[in-house]
Amino acid sequence: MTISLILAKVSEAYFLFSPHMASTTTTETKPTTTADQTPTMVIPEIKPGMTVRVHQRIMEKTAKGQDKERIQIFEGMVIARRHGAEVGNTMTVRKIASGVGVERIFPVNSPMISKIEVVRFAKVRRAKLLYLRSYKKKLKERG
Repeated sequence: MTISLILAKVSEAYFLFSPHMASTTTTETKPTTTADQTPTMVIPEIKPGMTVRVHQRIMEKTAKGQDKERIQIFEGMVIARRHGAEVGNTMTVRKIASGVGVERIFPVNSPMISKIEVVRFAKVRRAKLLYLRSYKKKLKERG
C-alpha cells in the first residue's frame, strides 16, 4: 500500500503532505504590505569562496546617554554557510587584520545587517573552507 504525496503551495512555500491530512483546509495567503513595515533586504546568493562586504548596524551610546547608530563594514571571505535556506541560517566570514585572522559569524537574516555586497569570487571545490585557517597561498579568482 503506497501513500501518494501531494505537493501543495501554502503561503508562498511548498510543503508535502499525505492525503489523510487533506481534510485540513489550507488556504493560500498572500503577504500584505502596509506602510509601517520596513522593506526586506535582498540577500544575494552567498557561497563559500566569495569575498563579501557585510554592513552591520552598531548601536552605541554617546557621552550624554543618547543612542547612536552607525554602520560598520566587515570585509572577508565566506568560509562556511550553515543551516541552508532556514530563517536562522548563518555565514562565517574570515579576514586577516594586522596579521591576525579574525572570524565572525553573521546571521544572514538579522535586522542588524543592512547590506551584503559581493566583492569577488574565488575558485573553490569545497562547501566548508575551514582549511583556509592554516593555508598561506592565495585562492585563484573564478572567471
